[in-house]
Amino acid sequence: MLTRAEINSQDIPALMADMGARARAASRPLAIASTAQKDAALAAMADAIEAGCDDILAANAIDMERAETSDLTDAFRDRLKLTKDRVQAMADGIRAIAGLADPVGAIIAAWDRPNGLQIERVRTPLGVIGVIYESRPNVTADAGALCLKAGNAVILRGGSDSANSSRAIHACLAEGLETAGLPADAIQLVPVTDRAAVGELLTGLDGTIDVIVPRGGRSLVERVQSDARVPVFAHLEGLCHIYVDKSADLDMARAIAVNAKMRRTGICGAAETLLVDRAVAETHLAPILDALDGAGCAIRGDADVCAMWPKAERATEADWLTEYLGPLISVALVDGIEGAIEHIATYSSNHTEAVIAEDAAVVEKFFNEIDSAILLHNASTQFADGGEFGMGAEIGIATGKMHARGPVGVEQLTSFKYRVRGTGQIRP
Repeated sequence: MLTRAEINSQDIPALMADMGARARAASRPLAIASTAQKDAALAAMADAIEAGCDDILAANAIDMERAETSDLTDAFRDRLKLTKDRVQAMADGIRAIAGLADPVGAIIAAWDRPNGLQIERVRTPLGVIGVIYESRPNVTADAGALCLKAGNAVILRGGSDSANSSRAIHACLAEGLETAGLPADAIQLVPVTDRAAVGELLTGLDGTIDVIVPRGGRSLVERVQSDARVPVFAHLEGLCHIYVDKSADLDMARAIAVNAKMRRTGICGAAETLLVDRAVAETHLAPILDALDGAGCAIRGDADVCAMWPKAERATEADWLTEYLGPLISVALVDGIEGAIEHIATYSSNHTEAVIAEDAAVVEKFFNEIDSAILLHNASTQFADGGEFGMGAEIGIATGKMHARGPVGVEQLTSFKYRVRGTGQIRP
């Protein structure tokens, strides 16, 4: 194992290859660790995070001080910032993961063949997961805990802006592993901020990495998807839409629109585009936009919206394709559910969309014809979160269609194998 003193004299490829080899070695005992042992480690991690809260906040203060002198956006700084409540939420999230059913060994399906063979499809760990993320230091805890629960080893590579925070959190995870007698190499944090480490991770580290999960902005995810030589669970961005149908309850639509946009503007589940049925523009548009405006949200609208609500700035084509991650929303009038579906199909990143409606036929059409990872009826897009789905936490929201889609939790971090039991059968 390389020590911190030795890292300075090692080149990046050697460092990363060593981490990959150690992760692969750790993945074997982790894959057969008992549920009780994994849950004991998770409980110890949560306890360590609570006990180390002051150290974590002190490390985060260093990161935040550096962020103030950089050109980071307000949304980025919000994701970076930790508070006592956010540190407690990390600990609570780890305990929630410990309370989940262990997916490893679960029988997904079972059937008997006419020749007497008994076949089972059984969940099994993926192996070694590489997680690359920006700004959010809480991902260190979420990703480490989720991978452990699913029996996977993980190599974490946080952003340079959150390096001190991530190191402080990782120390708590390592303490939990040690307490439970699990290999310390099961959860590793890349100790250097050099971007060359990301490039090495994307190579798969000589076959030791089974999947990569990027969590960050478009440039990071596009690089990962372009350069990775192993499978990737990813989404580019959250261009989330809300459609307010003519059958929508106005008070509900207003409350959901404000929450979906303004609760936390810097998360991928924040609404970026509001679509309002032209049939209720006279009654619904102004009250909803007034509420958004009153909450501090700027409005960019199409020509019809600007004509009806003069405070709006005229939207450009680029606005419909922009993930603002701030207090700004694009608004358009559409011709009913068909118009909403057409707009979403044209501009959505297939992350999360919501319909506000009382007409069951409209809701079913929305659910059936829109191909995004998460669809909501009469609820805020800010529920696009693994914790809110009862998964304890998530590594991210996957918008692809292979293997994992939507919140990536413990089940999504497993594969499966077949177990076939016979009584001496041979194939004719």
